[in-house]
Amino acid sequence: MHYSPSFFDIFWLLLILLSFSPWMRQRMLEAARLKTIRKIEERRNSRVITMIHRQEGFSFLGIPFMKYINIEDSERVLRAVRLTPDDMPIDLIIHTPGGLVLAAEQIATALVRHKGKVTVIVPHFAMSGGTFIALAADEIIMDPNAVLGPVDPQLGGFPAASIVKAVREKPLDKVEDKTLIMADVSEKALQQVRKKVAQILIEKGMDQGKAEEVAEELSQGRWTHDYPLFKEDLEALGLKVSTEIPSEVYTLMDLYDQPTQARPSVQYIPVPYKETGKEANASK
Repeated sequence: MHYSPSFFDIFWLLLILLSFSPWMRQRMLEAARLKTIRKIEERRNSRVITMIHRQEGFSFLGIPFMKYINIEDSERVLRAVRLTPDDMPIDLIIHTPGGLVLAAEQIATALVRHKGKVTVIVPHFAMSGGTFIALAADEIIMDPNAVLGPVDPQLGGFPAASIVKAVREKPLDKVEDKTLIMADVSEKALQQVRKKVAQILIEKGMDQGKAEEVAEELSQGRWTHDYPLFKEDLEALGLKVSTEIPSEVYTLMDLYDQPTQARPSVQYIPVPYKETGKEANASK
C-alpha cells in the first residue's frame, strides 16, 4: 500500500526542522569561533581566552540576553588560566560594558599572578570592570578607535562618588538614614577600588607614586562612568598601549555579530576597499 504524506505531515515536519534551526545555527557559530580562536593561538603561540558580551540571537521567548561580567565569567577565566603553563603567554580578547566588581577583581588578580606575558585585546570597548581587567595586562592592544573607561564603583545604579558628594553637601539632619548608609558603603567602595587598582599597577611594574595617581584618576569619579578613554588618554596615564590587533580578532568578532532586529541599523559592503588611484600614487 502506497503512503502519500498529507499537508499536515509536511507541516509538522517543517515545524520540527525549524525548531532545531536556532540550535544548529548556534552550534555552527560556536565551531567557527573555536576554529578562529585556534588560528590566533597558532599565530601568537599563546592561550587565547575570550570574554565577549553581546546580545545573542539565541534568546528566550524572543528576548535577547544582556551580558555583563559575572561570577560565571570569573570561574571560567580562572580555570583557563589554571590550564595554561606558567611560561605561556595569555591573550584575553575582551568586549564588555562592565559588570560585577568582585568578578573583575578575581580575573585581574589571576592575570597579574600569571608568570607569562598577558595581553588584553580590545577590538571595540571594555568599560568599567573590563578596564579593571585590562589594567592587569603587560600590554593592551586596542583598535585605534576602541575605548576603555573609568572604574569608579556604582551602587544601586548611582556613582559612589556622587552619593558621597551629595551627602557631604547637605546638612545631616536633611539626609535620610538609608542615604547615609549608602554614603558609608560608597566611601568604602571607593577606597577599596582605588587600593586594588594601585596594587595591580604596582605589581605590573608601575612606580608607586604614579600608580596611586592613576588609581585616583580612574576610580574616584573624576569623569562620568561612560567617559571614553582612547589610546592617547591611556598613554598619558602611563599605560602601554598598541593598536596592532591581529586581523583574526576582527573575524572572531564578526561571529558574534547577531543583530536581534529583522533589519540591521548599520549596513555596508563587508569587504576591504583598495586605495584609490590618487591615494595609491601619493603613497609611492
